[in-house]
Amino acid sequence: MAFPSVDMWSLLLVLFPLFFILKRKFQDKRQSKHLPPGPPGLPIIGNLHQLRALPHQSLCQLSKKHGPVMFIKLGFVPSVVVSSAEAAKEVLKTHDLCTCSRPVSDGTRILSYNYIDVGFSPYGDYWRKMRKICVLELFSAKRVQSFKYVREEEVTALVDFVSKSASSATPVDLSEKFMALTANIICKAAFGRSFKERGFRHERFQEVIHDCVDRLGTFSAADFFPYVGWIIDRLAGLHGRLERNFEEFDAFYEKVIDDHIKKGKEEAGPEDFIDVLLLEVERSQTEADDFQFTKDHIKAILMNIFIGGVDTGTTTMIWVMTELARHPRVMRKVQEEIRTCIGEKGKVSESDIEKLQYLRMVLKETYRLHPTGLLIREAMSEININGYVIHPKTLIQINVFAIGRDPTIWKNPEEFYPERFMDSHIDFTGQNFELLPFGAGRRGCPGMAMGLATVDLALANLLFHFDWKLPYNMKEEDISMEEAPGLVTCKKTPLLLLPVKYPLV
Repeated sequence: MAFPSVDMWSLLLVLFPLFFILKRKFQDKRQSKHLPPGPPGLPIIGNLHQLRALPHQSLCQLSKKHGPVMFIKLGFVPSVVVSSAEAAKEVLKTHDLCTCSRPVSDGTRILSYNYIDVGFSPYGDYWRKMRKICVLELFSAKRVQSFKYVREEEVTALVDFVSKSASSATPVDLSEKFMALTANIICKAAFGRSFKERGFRHERFQEVIHDCVDRLGTFSAADFFPYVGWIIDRLAGLHGRLERNFEEFDAFYEKVIDDHIKKGKEEAGPEDFIDVLLLEVERSQTEADDFQFTKDHIKAILMNIFIGGVDTGTTTMIWVMTELARHPRVMRKVQEEIRTCIGEKGKVSESDIEKLQYLRMVLKETYRLHPTGLLIREAMSEININGYVIHPKTLIQINVFAIGRDPTIWKNPEEFYPERFMDSHIDFTGQNFELLPFGAGRRGCPGMAMGLATVDLALANLLFHFDWKLPYNMKEEDISMEEAPGLVTCKKTPLLLLPVKYPLV
């Protein structure tokens, strides 16, 4: 969820009188004395004016003044912001069943095929069935392992490309290469073939993914101003751009699914996601059940996988390499661990990853400082958090960025220091609420193992095969850490590093 830029305010002011009339209709009737504390808001827009381009940072600053459980109004939408591990545990564990739904929005409705997916659909029997299919059929340990060869092929291709750049002393745009790596791996796992083999440019696919994520991360007036906000969205062209992106995705998915149906059993080979999901279509047609799994369900799940998987995995790898470039001591230490462990094997395999304990600490520290975004929930019934009443239909935003910088949990929280996780019980699998990059509870990310497998293998091999230097006489302090606004917290400027081939003999 994102918030308006300055150029949107003129449109808001045009419709201000209409908003003022509707304000009375949507006036919050709840008893404010039981609500969490929060900053005072303005009529109609509430606290939207206090949230800048990077809402997680704005909310972090506001929570320092108003507390770890804070109430704000986003237009007509009541919202509670959670900025402590203790309060996050109450939401995601104690009250998980009451807070595991999602708020509706125009963007998520379009991209989820009207909420028939698993990522954005409201909590209920239908969502449980869809999640079960994803967890058991797509993201099980056995399925993740079955795509090991895909990850190894793509990582080897990346290492080969970087080797050529090292030979010519050419800096590598790691932002671009990590995006291509993640997209290609997901494409092969989902479709059985690369983008090129499917007759689709991976660059164009990445553009569409980026555009969809950008649209989801762009202020949508309809989300905050019911009944009238759609006018602003259409005047701004938001709805039309999202529809065009959706249609391009849909046409591509339709062609790939039809190709699989025509192929049938003629071509032998490893099962991809579409093969597995087509079996679900057949099963639902033969079983006496009201739930019918269709091609649109397949498309909705594919949309979740690409939008949820490509940018997040890419962003994590970029931030890891960025922090290592800024901290040569940590870079040397993690490389020494990897090279000592691998020895003369020539490359890192997935079976080696569990031995690389310091690399795991580096990853944890990166997740702490650079989580990919806010965790969004919606209260389905009245609950109590830290002694405050949270009413049904309240938007709950868990600010993992603020939790990762909480000085009551982390010593010197702004410092990149992976050793803080040495002998620590804290992990990022959703059991420890100090570190929540993948969420927790029923809405925790089902694709965590698949994403981690790519991140671990790619980083370990790049750090094993190459030393990395800053190009163009840059110094560590010259590296920009500025974040880009959007649904996923990306690095704003591309990361360019100069690879130097490490002699293996």
